[in-house]
Amino acid sequence: MNLLKRVLTAVVLIPLVLLLVLRAPIPVIALAAALVALLAVQELLRLSEAYSIRPFRWPTYLFVGLLFLFLALRPARQPLVATAIFLYTMGFAAALAPFVFLTAGMRREDLKSGFPAAAVSVFAFAYIALPLGFVVEIREQWAGAFLLLYLLLLVWVGDVSAYFVGRFLGRHRMSPRISPGKTWEGALASLVASLVVGILLSSYALPISSALLNAHLMERRDGYFALEKPPLGPTLLLSAAVNLAAQLGDLVESLIKRGAGVKDSGAILPGHGGMLDRIDALLFAAPVVWYYAAWRVLQ
Repeated sequence: MNLLKRVLTAVVLIPLVLLLVLRAPIPVIALAAALVALLAVQELLRLSEAYSIRPFRWPTYLFVGLLFLFLALRPARQPLVATAIFLYTMGFAAALAPFVFLTAGMRREDLKSGFPAAAVSVFAFAYIALPLGFVVEIREQWAGAFLLLYLLLLVWVGDVSAYFVGRFLGRHRMSPRISPGKTWEGALASLVASLVVGILLSSYALPISSALLNAHLMERRDGYFALEKPPLGPTLLLSAAVNLAAQLGDLVESLIKRGAGVKDSGAILPGHGGMLDRIDALLFAAPVVWYYAAWRVLQ
């Protein structure tokens, strides 16, 4: 029954997410990312209570929301300028976050609870909001929709491969203390599947982009229309880095849940648990793809 719910939820959500990624304007993507971020932050703050922490809820929601409001309202710019502004904004927000939440801690009657609460809020911002900000920024880059498609497909295919291979063929546990269900067989299957998908997307980038453009699912600037194929070596390295980052993100969230004594971060997505359960791999993989896109702009 849980497997059926998992499949049905994916069947409903995946087309909606792909349509949003491929066709929606940047402000809409930023607002959708804000909703996902706020739901995931809410779950993380609830998990922190299992660590005997009384988190700052509304200050954290407000700080996270303001970041995505800026991303939604800023004017469209060239990728190089957009990347520079994005970096300045993210760096300033990350530097400001500790002072904002420690100041909020001064209003607590129990001063001993102020620092742990501030630490959780800063972590929530860095762990959830910043990576989802990278997702929005990827879309701003040249061929941004294709890059986001690449990112999502690699994460999804890797996750599905690890789940099914680990469930039916897994024999050697990877980290029984943190995530008993994860196996080395599943991890290897995840890596191989991501490499295969990465090679296919790279090899057929032009016809895929052309088909999406002809179907009015993509603007021309958001696709890959170069006549030459991307070199195989960098594609393999990038795909491997994305997959390994995604698997590490999954394990990190498992560590947080294991420490809190829960199986899922929430129950908003039938068969998948909470929002944080669904995006944990993406949070680590998105900065890898963004870094590649930003590096390519600077070449």
